Amino acid sequence: MPHTVEWKVHLYLFEDEGTTKARVVLDTPARALTGHRAARCNPVDTDVPEIGDELAAGRAMCDLGRQLVDAGERDIDGMGAPATGPGTRPTAGWPG
Repeated sequence: MPHTVEWKVHLYLFEDEGTTKARVVLDTPARALTGHRAARCNPVDTDVPEIGDELAAGRAMCDLGRQLVDAGERDIDGMGAPATGPGTRPTAGWPG
């Protein structure tokens, strides 16, 4: 059964005194999820805002990704899949 859907992601970056904060928001028809993370510049390092942006954004997306995987696993459990103990299901995705 073919299935196509488009999800939009909004990424917000805030710089404040050597700390870059990132917030990434995913709003799907089923749920809204928000990932947060930050990156701090070591005071002895050269301040390069682009590096802080990359680190904070990447970390926030990882946070969001973990939330998506957790939501998918809860949805699988909610379908009545038998509990077989920790570590028996793949880390992500449907069993292959």
